[in-house]
Amino acid sequence: MRHPHPRRLATRAVLLGVAASLALTACGSDDAGSDNNNDNDNDNASAETELSDDPVTLRFTWWGSDERHQRTQDVIDLFEAEYPHITVRGEFKDWNGYWDSLATTVAANDAPDIIQMDELYLASYAERGALLDLGTVDGHLDTSGFDENALATGVVEGGQYALPVGLSAYSFVVNVDLLEEYGFDLPDDDTWSWDDLKEIGGEISEASGGAVTGVQSWGFDAGGVNIWARQAGASVYDDDGNVVIPPEVLADYWTYLSDLAEEGIAPDASTTIERSTAGLDQSGTATNNSVFATWWNTQLSSLTAASGSELQLLKLPGEADATAPGAYYKPSMYWSISARTDHPNEAALFVDFLANSEEAGGVLLTDRGVPANENVRSAIAGELTDTDTAALQYIDEITVGETPRVTPNGGSGIEAILGRYTEQVLFGQITPEDAAESFIQELQSEIDAA
Repeated sequence: MRHPHPRRLATRAVLLGVAASLALTACGSDDAGSDNNNDNDNDNASAETELSDDPVTLRFTWWGSDERHQRTQDVIDLFEAEYPHITVRGEFKDWNGYWDSLATTVAANDAPDIIQMDELYLASYAERGALLDLGTVDGHLDTSGFDENALATGVVEGGQYALPVGLSAYSFVVNVDLLEEYGFDLPDDDTWSWDDLKEIGGEISEASGGAVTGVQSWGFDAGGVNIWARQAGASVYDDDGNVVIPPEVLADYWTYLSDLAEEGIAPDASTTIERSTAGLDQSGTATNNSVFATWWNTQLSSLTAASGSELQLLKLPGEADATAPGAYYKPSMYWSISARTDHPNEAALFVDFLANSEEAGGVLLTDRGVPANENVRSAIAGELTDTDTAALQYIDEITVGETPRVTPNGGSGIEAILGRYTEQVLFGQITPEDAAESFIQELQSEIDAA
């Protein structure tokens, strides 16, 4: 049986003892009642960290596919076998219905105890007090297996309101078969630049006679603009959640994408927009119609299965000459605990099992991304497919910069706003400069109104 972490409990006990001692000193030569009160305080603090001896039922909600549901239920079964007095009831939905349901239950003070959380909504729930600061239950939740940059992705206003489940990172996926077919070598992704991408992409488009494009355009997700801003030494948000990306940096981003389309390096605007709203299976990468494209590294397995080609992950262009590293860890999702749970210790124990148990990791594998816990990552390395192994190695090999601020409350619509302006720029309906000014103003207004 797994037990609460003795080192953390011991540390907490020492701190409580010091606090009690200081309080007693401040009172001077108090009467015996102070000693009794002090003992009571310690007893209460200890009780707050103890697991219940009575049966406990936890509710756990997540979104995902049928396969994820089965894997998650298998892990629940393992947990319940180890802690027979705790029952975990799963509540799962697809992505589209998940957030409406969560908002409704939180508003009704009926939120599940354990919540699968997404980066776009983390600040919104944490800042309104709906989530538990996981630092308050560290007696039952060990985070020592997590990189500091990974943990930082779950911090809001100084509190650890979420624990990253899996990590992903922005990457370029290259179709090696197409590259060989048209006689090109793999670029050196330790040194290549955005100009290099343009050059080889244009040459491939020309060599194919229009059969494929060298690049599949992007510009519809927050990852791409985050990378561009970070390499310029900027960021999309400041620490207070204000939109601070310089308009000239954003205009350069859209100018680059517009050039790709106009010069035939990427598909025309209509094709790009059509692909952006279709599923992964209809992308230029999956259909073998584009050689280079931006993807999160964890999508390599799905893309490979869809394309039937040899695909490979490349580091981002421009990193060698960037003002600061553009790469960063993006949690695939988080574990959070409701602030209203009646069983914070048991909920923390279950999250600890999900996050730290190598047995659970062996069931979940990479279904929720490359495990953020480094120990679990090592433990499952031998059980992964070749493409999952490549995704794992990519995480270990890239150099990441400081963790970006989580999306502020009100900013969850950033990708819809981005996509709309990218579409207008590609169709020539607005200049990159005007799009940048309008985007910043519109996103800031959404945040201010939240």
